[in-house]
Amino acid sequence: MKGKVVVVTGGGGGIGSATCRRFAEEGSRVIVADISAAAAAAVVEAITAQGGTATAMVVDLTDYAATCAAVARVEAEFGPIDVLVNNAGWDLFVPFLKSEPDYWSKIIDINLRAVLNITKPVLLSMVERKAGGKVVSIGSDAGRGGSSGESVYSACKAGVIALMKTLAREHSRHGITFNTVCPGVTETGMLENFMEAAGDKEKLRVAFAKAVPMGRLGKPEDLPGAILFLASDDAAFITGQTISVSGGLTMHG
Repeated sequence: MKGKVVVVTGGGGGIGSATCRRFAEEGSRVIVADISAAAAAAVVEAITAQGGTATAMVVDLTDYAATCAAVARVEAEFGPIDVLVNNAGWDLFVPFLKSEPDYWSKIIDINLRAVLNITKPVLLSMVERKAGGKVVSIGSDAGRGGSSGESVYSACKAGVIALMKTLAREHSRHGITFNTVCPGVTETGMLENFMEAAGDKEKLRVAFAKAVPMGRLGKPEDLPGAILFLASDDAAFITGQTISVSGGLTMHG
């Protein structure tokens, strides 16, 4: 991964920041993309303090024009993007019958439309330069097996999985791979918000941990290994695949 230009969306969050740091440790030039300037700056500072190379890309991924402009700025300054990690996401615990269309739109915009918005300009550049590329999207086991209180989020993550499989079919001839990593229940800010909305947070935390065969919730640091592998040359012949990093919470054949 040394010298590769890597964009990680939601790079200021739990899984995103852990992933950014790991790419930097491997010598990549990391673009920390986040809607929060402060969160992105904090990750950049942590990476550069360790001798890595990183810069912030502050962008609202739900805005297609702004996203295309941000991608163009990155490529003009740092060169072509070699790896895109679609990690940005957001969710709350809301049973479907208690949800409303405005909430659906917000969930869809952040968790699915944002992936479309940044994948297209990055992919256009990858195809044009004929040098291959890697796209790794962060799905969710909610998109594979469903999850109570996450109906629209689950639908979006299922859509991300299907999108990666379809793009893998369309662009294998260009040497570009598309794969999905699905976290299980992982200790992030989003999980804290989810459990807060569901009520009785600590009871729910214990129940989640008991449901995992390995006996604990996931940590952000559990994810970068799988992401890095799929972004590396070792995974050059792997595309259209979905892997769960969930401690065995889900086991799909």
